[in-house]
Amino acid sequence: MSIMKKQDLTSEDLQLLSSEMSKKQKSTGTTWLLWFFTGGFGGHRFYLGKTGTAVAMLLTFGGLGIWTFIDLFLLNGMIKDTNETIENEILSEIRLLKNAKKNSMVGN
Repeated sequence: MSIMKKQDLTSEDLQLLSSEMSKKQKSTGTTWLLWFFTGGFGGHRFYLGKTGTAVAMLLTFGGLGIWTFIDLFLLNGMIKDTNETIENEILSEIRLLKNAKKNSMVGN
């Protein structure tokens, strides 16, 4: 199974990718605000979909603040990784749609 890359997309596919990313991607500003106001309870990690570590932070009050402080240095990377994962999932969905269209045309 080949992995679809952005350069393999048509302009219609790129428009769909852009539209879906604008709906689903995680905001840097929102993440930082959540870290600032709810960091000790893992609010920023819940927002980024890192539920396991978010629950651990919630139960330990952010590792008594140590974990929250460490996230100060890790947060931009976590946002980037989460958004890349979201983009890859959207690319997979686009590939599935293209294959389904191609298969339905072959069957006719």
